[in-house]
Formats: sequence, structure tokens, C-alpha cells
Amino acid sequence: MNQKILMHMADGLISVHIGIIFTIVSIIMMGLSIKKMTVSKDESKIPMMAVMGAFVFAGQMINFTIPGTGSSGHIGGGILLCLVLGQYPAFLALCSVLIIQCLFFGDGGLLALGCNIFNMGVIPCFFAYPFIVKPILKRTVNIKKLAMASILGVVVGLELGAFGVVLETTASGISKLPFINFVALMLPIHLAIGLIEGMITAFISIYVYKDNPSIIQTSLTNQTYQGLNLKRQLFTLGVVALLIGGGLSLYASSKPDGLEWSIFNVTGQENIENNDDTKDQVASLQEKTSILPDYHFKNDDGMLGTSFSGIIGAGLTFILVGAIGFAASKKRHEKNH
Repeated sequence: MNQKILMHMADGLISVHIGIIFTIVSIIMMGLSIKKMTVSKDESKIPMMAVMGAFVFAGQMINFTIPGTGSSGHIGGGILLCLVLGQYPAFLALCSVLIIQCLFFGDGGLLALGCNIFNMGVIPCFFAYPFIVKPILKRTVNIKKLAMASILGVVVGLELGAFGVVLETTASGISKLPFINFVALMLPIHLAIGLIEGMITAFISIYVYKDNPSIIQTSLTNQTYQGLNLKRQLFTLGVVALLIGGGLSLYASSKPDGLEWSIFNVTGQENIENNDDTKDQVASLQEKTSILPDYHFKNDDGMLGTSFSGIIGAGLTFILVGAIGFAASKKRHEKNH
């Protein structure tokens, strides 16, 4: 298999109708999250949203090898964002990551963007976080519980997301990926990926909790950051995001990620071709917006392009998340006048 950095569902895995349905669902959930931020006066979280969005963008560029499988995985970041920001700001930050990856780097199909947002954003933020993570941390927050909640939340969210991919391909009538064969590969490999991401999430969330417990506590209770001094955390996470995106991303595993590995083991092919006129038009549009396709300079797959992509992508995510947060804040102020 060729070395790739692309991580998300391509348009070939779904039908046009499934793509449209999940795009609508994802837009509705984004609208709900913006409304919740507007009502809850969450503008104090905008700087941390922007930094954490950049952090997750950079973190997703590091594929880690899953021993003994020939596969690799990367963080999704949904549970980590929820622990630091709360579910609504977290969802908007993760949506921004996926939108930037899709539009500017060609990662994940444009038609499949709604599915990717649902699987990686809606499921962890609106199912795993409120029903797994928050109950564990409801009464008291300590390091042991935070580690347990991180690992269980990530594993459940990732398993449900992987199952969602299987259901979406099945509903799309992709006959090359029979339900039983596909699910039998997707769930075990994503369980392994989830355990590693869960430990990474636990490590980072414990760092944040030790450095400033109020960050985790306010997110769990949907409170604002008003009155919190976050300069040190913002600086540290921002610097780490740049170091990961610009440097550590160069050492990502070259092995296929869990989705690509599962497809290859079912079909013997790296990708599923499932084109029609609509998909061709969408693909043509995405090709025009992809300034750094596959996280490289066009016609040049050198290391400099990857490093540049990591830094630029983190920066673009920072700007988009900040803009969304600012728009929600401005909307609230307009309502109050």
C-alpha cells in the first residue's frame, strides 16, 4: 500500500442520498450547538476552543501503528474536546477540524463530510460524552476517574462511529463491503485504536486537570470560563499543536488506518470507486478547494509539504473555530440590545 495521510471516509463509500441526509443532520447539530453557546454565554471559551481545535487538527496527523495488525490509527479528539470545552463548543471545534481537512487538504470526501461529522463528532459529543463520561465524573473528579472516563468514552464513541460507517455503506448499497465481513474487521481494529486514543486522551486531560482543575469542572457543569486565568494552558497547548503539526507529523505511521485497512482486507483494494455525475461534480469542486492535497504541495510529496500542511492546517482551524465562536457571541449581544 502507498503511504497516505488521508484519514476519513471518501465519497466512494456512500450514496448521494446518504451523503445529503447526513449533511443535513450535521448542519442541524451545528446550528443547535451554536444556539446553545449563544444562550449559555460561552464566549469566554473561544480562545480555548480555537487552540484546542488547532491541537486536535495537528494530533490527527499523527497515525500510530497498531502492533500485530499492519494497521494504524489516529485520535478523533471528540472526548478530549468535550472534557476541556463541554459538548457544544467541542462539537463546533471538531466540525471545524473536519471542514478544514476536507476543503483544503482533500481529506475525506466532500459529499461524505456530513457522515464524517456525524461519526466523529455527533456520536462522541452527544452520545459517548453525556452517557458515558459525565456519569463517571458526576460526583467527584479525580485522576483515576478521569482516566477511566477518557478511555471508556473514547472506546464507546469510536466503536459506535465505526459501526456507523458500516451502516452508512450498507444503506448506500455498497455491495463490495458486505455488512458481516466489514463489521467483523471494523469493530476489532477500532477497539484497538480506541484503547490507544483513550490513553492519549487520559494523559492530556489529566495534565489539564492537574494544571487547572477548574477547566474540566466547568466543562462538566456547562459553566463558562469567566474568571479563569488560562494564559499558561493556552500557550502550552498552542505551542504543542505547532510542534506536532510542523514536526511530529513527519513521523506518522505509513500503515493504512483502520478504515482503509478494513476495506483492503474485505475487497483487496485500497479504495472503493462508486462514481456518478453528481459525485464527479462534487469531487471536481473539492479538487479546486484543496490547496494542499493529501497534506502535501501539489505534485510534490516531500516532507516540507507535510510540515507546512500541519502548521497551516492548525492555523486555519484556529481561525475558523474562533470565527464561529465570535459569531455566536455577537449573536447573543445583538439579542440583548
